[in-house]
Amino acid sequence: MGTIQKLKPRKYRSIWLSDIHLGYKGCKAEYLLDFLKTTESDILYLIGDIIDLWSVKRTMYWPQSHNNIVRTILDKAKQGTRVIYIPGNHDEQLREYAGMVFGNVEIHHEYTHVAPDGKRMLLVHGDAYDAIMKCRGVKNYIGNLGYEALLYCNRQISLIRRTFGFPYWSLSGFVKRQVKDAMEHINNFAEVVCMDAAKRGFDGVVCGHIHHADIREVRNILYCNDGDWVENCTALVEQKNGQMELIHWTEQQVTLNVNHVNITSDPVAA
Repeated sequence: MGTIQKLKPRKYRSIWLSDIHLGYKGCKAEYLLDFLKTTESDILYLIGDIIDLWSVKRTMYWPQSHNNIVRTILDKAKQGTRVIYIPGNHDEQLREYAGMVFGNVEIHHEYTHVAPDGKRMLLVHGDAYDAIMKCRGVKNYIGNLGYEALLYCNRQISLIRRTFGFPYWSLSGFVKRQVKDAMEHINNFAEVVCMDAAKRGFDGVVCGHIHHADIREVRNILYCNDGDWVENCTALVEQKNGQMELIHWTEQQVTLNVNHVNITSDPVAA
């Protein structure tokens, strides 16, 4: 019998992940674990909502697959990958530990990523820019209920498609793209984030929060959103030459590219 050749991991200069939502039933843990085990990077950035403490408080849902993700990330940190964790709104309790290191994982409020060509990118989760987060009224509550229902339907459809051998497809992502208000919110979010980055002298920004992966120019600022692992299973990666790309892991291939930003890293100045 022939031997099975183990595929070499994809190697990157940097990887950005956000909105994993460990502790939430909608987390696509199996996809993420596959991604983590088949990729390597000099730096791994965790850009918020890695652990969904809101959900954990409600349901205490924490399967073994979620433990495996935490263990895999800690193993990477132990083996030399620099892991930087920027908490989001769902894991905001961890923000009080900013500036500290746990298990070789650095925690920061925000960070600056510097490209090979010297361009500086602001790294933030993004909830501070979200106007909806500042208006927690009845409309927002109803919207959250609708979103939860949509994600529940998404899980059931995914189960059926997997049973019959069809590839993964995101119902919630499809609905978002069809709803005008949702797209306006996404575009407004990108505008606000990039305006602040420009004001602070950055060349680009990497964020998460809105579960919509994207790479584009906004007001002469490179806007990168690494997406999520609830609806879309996406990661932002930086090649050794500084090229930024989005990976849609359910498709096992790079689907979006940008040609610029050849972007060592240092904390954002206070």
